[in-house]
Amino acid sequence: FPLFLQVTCNCFTISNGEMQDVGVGLYPSMSLVNHSCDPNCVIVFEGYQLLLHSVREIQTGEELTISYVESLMPTRERQKQLLRQYCFECDCPLCQNQEKDAEKLAGEEHAWKEVKDAVNEVRYPKSKEEWKRVLARCQNLLSSNEGHLPDTNIYQLKMLDCAMDACINLESWEEALHYGSRTLEPYRLYYPGFHPLRAVQLMRVGKLQYSLGMFAQALETLKQAYNIMKVTHGTDHSLMKVLMEIKEECEAMMRIH
Repeated sequence: FPLFLQVTCNCFTISNGEMQDVGVGLYPSMSLVNHSCDPNCVIVFEGYQLLLHSVREIQTGEELTISYVESLMPTRERQKQLLRQYCFECDCPLCQNQEKDAEKLAGEEHAWKEVKDAVNEVRYPKSKEEWKRVLARCQNLLSSNEGHLPDTNIYQLKMLDCAMDACINLESWEEALHYGSRTLEPYRLYYPGFHPLRAVQLMRVGKLQYSLGMFAQALETLKQAYNIMKVTHGTDHSLMKVLMEIKEECEAMMRIH
């Protein structure tokens, strides 16, 4: 069994507080935790420290599981990646039922394939000019596909996320909130229960609402983020502390107004 394949199998992608990939680390004890597309645990990072948190009640003797792949992918794509990278086929209930695959690929096929290609071409921009080009591409595709692709289509959702990121980097707060708000319902659909990605997305949208003076809406969004994040990250996590600070600032502003 080649060493490089063992390393690939046992590595974890290290993400920052906002779940963006920043590197790869080898955590041998965590590599013993098995996969499920509907896991009972999630992994988050505090710096380079890997933290395992349960996201639902675990029965005595029940196996701890995490997802090795991005659960947003359709069943076929998840299966392909698991077979290619980890050399096994998943037969969990989600894979057997192909749950939510119809919503994930809803809309006109030619339209989402074009969006998929565009999303895959985006490399993390390093300058404002590059961000402007990314945003222009997103705006053009989102506009041309209006009525052809629902926001629940996973490639449309990734395009909305990309447009939101571009707007934040270009300090276009209102437009960022417009795109971010459209992602919340698909995130709720695909990340039900307690999921760190949904917590972070709610926090980002809440911060935008707060920065635009929408204190009542921001507080509601931040409370939703808090309720998820206290489970997925824990109350001592640095990101949780940032969230609590913004939430308290928001409550203070509401008292003033």
